[in-house]
Amino acid sequence: MKLIHCADLHLDSKMDTNLEKEKAKERKREILDTFERMVAYAAANGVSAILIAGDMFDVKNISATARNTVLHSIIEHSGITFYYLRGNHDSDNFLSGLENMPENLKMFNSEWTSYSEAGGKVSIWGIELSDKNTGSIYTSLLLEPDKFNIVMLHGQESQSAAKDKAEIINLKALRNKGIDYLALGHVHMNKVEKLDARGTYCYAGCLEGRGFDECGERGFMLLDIDENSGTYTYQFIPFAKRRLYTVDVDVTGCQTTAEMASRARQELKNAGCGSDALVKIVLKGELDVECEKDVTYLKAQFGSQFYFIKVYDETSLKIDVDDYMLDQSLKGEYVRQVMNDEAISDEDKKIIIRYGLQAIAGEEVQ
Repeated sequence: MKLIHCADLHLDSKMDTNLEKEKAKERKREILDTFERMVAYAAANGVSAILIAGDMFDVKNISATARNTVLHSIIEHSGITFYYLRGNHDSDNFLSGLENMPENLKMFNSEWTSYSEAGGKVSIWGIELSDKNTGSIYTSLLLEPDKFNIVMLHGQESQSAAKDKAEIINLKALRNKGIDYLALGHVHMNKVEKLDARGTYCYAGCLEGRGFDECGERGFMLLDIDENSGTYTYQFIPFAKRRLYTVDVDVTGCQTTAEMASRARQELKNAGCGSDALVKIVLKGELDVECEKDVTYLKAQFGSQFYFIKVYDETSLKIDVDDYMLDQSLKGEYVRQVMNDEAISDEDKKIIIRYGLQAIAGEEVQ
């Protein structure tokens, strides 16, 4: 049988941290659409069940559109069983007002709950972590060793217990329990590692990157289980509509914005950023205090090439004081006055000198 393991969909996320109003709305719709596309993929590829390991939604008050779209997808695909374990962002109002819960939607609560697949040969267990059960979940998990055991949890992995932190998952306490596949949510990066000699634990990561801390490929895990032999294979399926990139550009030694743009262009090409991508360019390196640098213009150079672009300036300034010590111009006098002020830090002196030299030259201060 085939299963999809996904998590951290964060449907209804406002998406307004980086994006303007209209694009934020568009990305919000795209994330919901990716959920629908994933369900359609499952139907087209013979997937029997979808495991949602927490944070299907991003807000407590779910919009009617997100709620109805998810329910419609579940009801319309009655041949797929949806196992939904709520995470720290999820709430109870997803099913509020619903007279009958769809038969193919299976939920979990604060006690271990199990379901059977493949004629009882595959067991799917899950529990929603809370302050009340965090100390007892490990001893109360009793699995049958002759079955293929999947366990669903939402929280941060750890190799030890943590007091008063319900979201911590003690991996050490889950070893040698008979777990074959530990389906986790909460960490937004895809990660697969051995749990013990028998089992594997996996964070599926998020379906769509929402910010520049979620760069790279995003998607879900596809499992193919041979229920008779108890063996299985898994693969990560990249599935996001858009990909986010953080591209570091070393502009050391550049004297003009045009030179910096040329280096950025090459790094963007090396990174393989597509036109539908969200890109953050980070300028790094050391620049002469008198170099011509216009970050706004640099951003505009690439604005039409990508869905979204932002430019961060993390460069440092270099100043050779000896070049100004004998300079009898206003510029030389200004530099000497700033450098001799002991109340100003060395880094602040460089910035003040840069602004001052721009003003003396009649340039727009940036």
